[in-house]
Amino acid sequence: MCQRLKRAIDDLAENPRPSQSKRLETPAIEPELRRLRLDRWRVVYAISEEESTIDVLAVRKRPPYDYGDLTTLIETIQ
Repeated sequence: MCQRLKRAIDDLAENPRPSQSKRLETPAIEPELRRLRLDRWRVVYAISEEESTIDVLAVRKRPPYDYGDLTTLIETIQ
């Protein structure tokens, strides 16, 4: 699974919005937050069009991960 996660994260450089990703509902902020689901794993990442960057904020297993720390993750990139 580690290799699959690494490959999926690497692929975000070419396609930051793959079909299996989902935009996370957050207040209208820049950058755009998305999550990528791979089996029981979630990759939470931010896309900044202005800076042309993708920041991986978290790679977590679900359950128990419930996105309750999104505010804290947002603060790490601002």
